[in-house]
Amino acid sequence: MDPLPAPPKTYQRFIARYPKLREAWDCLHEAGSDGPLTPREVRLLKLAVSIGALREGAVHSGVRKALAAGIAREEIEQLVALAAGTLGMPAAVAVFSWCEDAMPEE
Repeated sequence: MDPLPAPPKTYQRFIARYPKLREAWDCLHEAGSDGPLTPREVRLLKLAVSIGALREGAVHSGVRKALAAGIAREEIEQLVALAAGTLGMPAAVAVFSWCEDAMPEE
């Protein structure tokens, strides 16, 4: 598995300004990762939750992290297709565009 991409500069400035929030965030991540799911499953599920919550920044981040974890573009695109029935077509197209934003050109 490739190392995770560097966080955006805005995030880095934010956590430098509020280190206790960074610590709390790290604790949440650590607690949520404690379980039987594989790192790959966790990465896909976190991206799916971001898609379902319509969180553009989280989708961008989730796509970058998924790609770094070796998850294929086609698998990410399938998550969007699976969400379309729940989110509706306009939201699914928006999410698809967010995923494309974070993917390298084909």
